[in-house]
Amino acid sequence: MTNALTRLLASKDTLLADGATGTNLFAMGLQAGDAPELWNVDQPGKIAALYQGAVDAGSDLFLTNTFGGTAARLKLHDAQNRVGELNRVGAEIGREVVDKSGRDIVVAGSVGPTGEIFEPVGTFSHAEAVEMFHEQAEALKAGGADVLWLETISAPEEFRAAAEGFALADMPWCGTMSFDTAGRTMMGVTSADLAQLVETLPNPPIAFGANCGTGASDILRTVLGFAAQGTERPIISKGNAGIPKYVDGHIHYDGTPELMGQYAGMARDAGARIVGGCCGTMPDHLRHMRAALDTGTRGERPTLDQITAALGPFTSASDGTGDEAQPERRPRRRRRA
Repeated sequence: MTNALTRLLASKDTLLADGATGTNLFAMGLQAGDAPELWNVDQPGKIAALYQGAVDAGSDLFLTNTFGGTAARLKLHDAQNRVGELNRVGAEIGREVVDKSGRDIVVAGSVGPTGEIFEPVGTFSHAEAVEMFHEQAEALKAGGADVLWLETISAPEEFRAAAEGFALADMPWCGTMSFDTAGRTMMGVTSADLAQLVETLPNPPIAFGANCGTGASDILRTVLGFAAQGTERPIISKGNAGIPKYVDGHIHYDGTPELMGQYAGMARDAGARIVGGCCGTMPDHLRHMRAALDTGTRGERPTLDQITAALGPFTSASDGTGDEAQPERRPRRRRRA
């Protein structure tokens, strides 16, 4: 399948993705607990500025402001009947920004978790999930998204349901999970599990990988885990700007632009073809990441000692693939920051 992302991957060794959505929108005045997706209609100029910030920093792709765009998530804000509108407009704003940029940039339609618990543990059925993901996918497609971008997923059941919904919309896609529980997702998935899962799907993603999680060191260890499986599919690394800390009543990420520049180069060396930031990552971080990717070339895969020496210690003793007990499965709702 030929599409904007595969063409860009064919022309460049490493692509720079964007940074945080929530962190940047909070800086623009979004209040905690509000739905960012409503700003697609209520504050379109600020959403355009969000996208433009990534473009000006040198990103090759950016995610739309639609992370919580399923009916399940929008229902929390009494907006479950606005899935089509909010997702379509979020993508349309991105399309306008790209069309004015004068260069090849991919508009990636962000799709986050539904927050629902799947059967048999919960009551959410596979069919319901497929329907929700299909509805969001069709709206993002109508708005001009080049690809769909599933992110911050924890359960394989949800990953499969999204893939099926995207297939119904006939849209190419990418998918990432968040490995934030001692090297595993909250539902116990390891890096090896995800690398194997994507190859079992009837419509596998163009690229797969990890986003969010804990710090830059941890996500690079996860990327090494993907690479160790021998995958030939492009790997995504979209890590947080350091470790979150609670300072003066607000969440603050301690990763400096310089640290994120180091992270970007090491992510490329670890095997990632698409490198970006997640929570806490601002345009200044992206500019340092762009410079690191532009001035360096892919080198040897870093060792764990080299990663911790450059970026700081891991938050857990292992990447979750050893013989230790699996972490407790604690499903919870969350939003990408």
